[in-house]
Amino acid sequence: MSAFTQVLRMLRMLPSAMAVATPGVGPWLARRRWTREEGTLSLPGLHGKVEVLRDTWGVPHIFANDEHDLFFAQGYVHGQDRLWQLEMGRRLVDGRLATLLGPMGLSADRFLRTVGLRHMAEKSWEQVDPEARAILEAYSAGINARIAAEPLPYEFTVMATEPTPWTPVDSLARGNLLAMMLGGNHRIELFRARLVAAVGEEVANALLPQNAPETPLIVPKEARLPGLKDVKAMSGLDSVDAVMGDPNIVSGSNNWVVHGQRTKSGQPLLANDVHIPLSMPSTWYENGLHAGRFQHVGFSLPGVPMLIVGHNGKVAWGMSNLGPDTQDFYIEKLDDPKAPKKYLYQDVWHDLEVRREEIPVKGGAPVVLEVQSTRHGPLMNVVMAEELKDSEPLALKWAHRECQPLINSVLKLNLATDWESFRAAMKLWEGPGQNFVYADTAGNVGYQATGKIPIRQGHQGLIPMPGWTGESEWTGFIPFEELPASFNPPAGYAATANNKITSDDYPHLIAHNWFPGYRAKRITDLIEAGTQHTVESMRDIQAQTYSLPAEALRPYFLAAALPADDTQRQAVEALKAWDLRFEPEAVGATVFQAWYIEVLRKLLQHKLEPSLVKEYLMGQYERHGSLHMPFVIGLMSQPDSAWWDDPKTPEKETRDDILRAALGVATAWLVKTYGPKPEAWAWGQVHQLTYAHQMLGGPAIPGPIRRVFNSGPVPARGDNYSVDGASFLWSHPFKVVHGTALRMIVDLGDLSRSVSIHSPGQSEHLFHKHRDDLMELNRKVEFHPMLHTRQAVEQHREATLTLTPAVALVAK
Repeated sequence: MSAFTQVLRMLRMLPSAMAVATPGVGPWLARRRWTREEGTLSLPGLHGKVEVLRDTWGVPHIFANDEHDLFFAQGYVHGQDRLWQLEMGRRLVDGRLATLLGPMGLSADRFLRTVGLRHMAEKSWEQVDPEARAILEAYSAGINARIAAEPLPYEFTVMATEPTPWTPVDSLARGNLLAMMLGGNHRIELFRARLVAAVGEEVANALLPQNAPETPLIVPKEARLPGLKDVKAMSGLDSVDAVMGDPNIVSGSNNWVVHGQRTKSGQPLLANDVHIPLSMPSTWYENGLHAGRFQHVGFSLPGVPMLIVGHNGKVAWGMSNLGPDTQDFYIEKLDDPKAPKKYLYQDVWHDLEVRREEIPVKGGAPVVLEVQSTRHGPLMNVVMAEELKDSEPLALKWAHRECQPLINSVLKLNLATDWESFRAAMKLWEGPGQNFVYADTAGNVGYQATGKIPIRQGHQGLIPMPGWTGESEWTGFIPFEELPASFNPPAGYAATANNKITSDDYPHLIAHNWFPGYRAKRITDLIEAGTQHTVESMRDIQAQTYSLPAEALRPYFLAAALPADDTQRQAVEALKAWDLRFEPEAVGATVFQAWYIEVLRKLLQHKLEPSLVKEYLMGQYERHGSLHMPFVIGLMSQPDSAWWDDPKTPEKETRDDILRAALGVATAWLVKTYGPKPEAWAWGQVHQLTYAHQMLGGPAIPGPIRRVFNSGPVPARGDNYSVDGASFLWSHPFKVVHGTALRMIVDLGDLSRSVSIHSPGQSEHLFHKHRDDLMELNRKVEFHPMLHTRQAVEQHREATLTLTPAVALVAK
């Protein structure tokens, strides 16, 4: 039975899904599930009165008398606005999607249970510091109080389910899911192995370069790595990716900090914009936290207490993905391929570790999964793509299994007051590896890389290695003191954009496949161009859609162009007139992308079989969906390279031959897809974003329901390489798959000038005014004030909810 058929069958059993899509009826039904934002609620578990002041943008600012009540209330408001998101995230990380979706959820459940995100969280509970444990317990009690006190979101009715009580381990597991999403190196390792097996090391290195050129470095210079070894072809994790979202998450976030020597106020400015898959509701949730040692405002992650990025009145911090290589596949030797009990390591047979998992399935019997592990990690063949079932046994080693709970670092980070206490927090942030920027009200700025990053022996982590010899092991992890860091850098700033941050004299390997440096170069060029920076100039940098790749490629495209008809002539003229910015009205932007895609496709077809071309363009193996741009630009200066020649024709094609042929294919595709008038090709009309609901917004859901639960489509600015990024897969142009989920600019000279935004809105509730009210602001790179003081919150107050302790009844 197809996934589409299963979803439709499920929906036919749930007429409430259709009811909510009925005009007039839907809003009435949905509003009955909204939670309280005004008045007073008495809740068991509170110590004293708590005030929750919601501002004009739906942000709750919590004022409590002690820290227990603060985090109880944070759990409560997270549950008020995001209970379905919390439940979906928990079922995903636990491997319990089949309880909602039936058999169609089993593939993801098997994979996630084999990786063991929940299992790792349970084991790490004993490592949680007592202070962090108390916060987790108060936070969980708040979520559970919300479950008991107020109606459930409408999604629970549609899916015929109810939430179970939230636990502190659920919050720890949420952090493990974040680490999994930000650390998918196993995808590119398998794909590189397949490329090497199919077309050789030279082609694989060209298409998956181990370092991108022209990348601004925090510590300058660049590195070369030794070559690859041959290995059997293997493929990836499409069924899991379909549930977890686009894994190309690493190709986005930016952050930078500017010292007072470069600002108008003489005090630091810190900017952060996080680019990830965009959905309904937002991944992020804005909060103000006020009690005891906490006087914070910024962004929290529903399911986790405190803030992940923001400021505490003294220190501000922001993050982007470092993308370290913390995962390796090992090819194992087993005693019996069909019913293994032991694995070989250094001439000794060892018992496989076995963990039994029982997966409940909606409408069917539970499925039993036996997770078998070697010293390197769980064997993945059974739970991955069909091709791997008959391949060599593969174990996945992941550094995160040895990381301490993230919550310990989050607590110390939130309480940091200076560079030393900040770095003490960073030392505990072992996974996922991140680039952190720092600023404080004393005028200091800094950068710190984090993560538990392995030191390898006998290999570079590029492809699966033999696991039985003991010659390709990890010998430890990079000491925190040796991770890249900079305090008050002489340049007066530090900036990252998932780019290469280390020099060739850096003694350790962090990663191979850094994101190309176009965003980083544009950011640093604009920072260096001024010494009077303000919040407004930081906003202008975040809003940049100027294309450095197009700047490099357009001269070659135009020089080769010989328009064969009027349509091609108009396309060439639009490209010539384009200002190289990916703005919604730009026709030349669309012409450039359509032309480029066809050039890239032809280059790939000259070297790869169709299935590999498709996989490469899909971008489903971490970063390679964007790594090709430097390669293509470099080929432009080699007009007679063998890459340009089509081996299927007797003639020898050159660069200009391919560029002209690509123009013809591109314009024909534009006409077929969008019509013959170039004005219909404007970037904002073809490059659009839909915030899809996490369960009821996918293409298998009937249109009327999908339109109710989703928001959009809306025109999107930027592209895969612009600072204001809104990325698409090269196999499905130009639908946005991930982009800017939050923006923040903190002015350490006057915190009241700080601004923030995220998208689509604070609430997940259907028809709620704060469900997607931030979407248009975010699209235009506009902000709301980042309210910090009680006085500022009162000036923008929209509603006040008072939480009081429930009075215990005493039996007579």
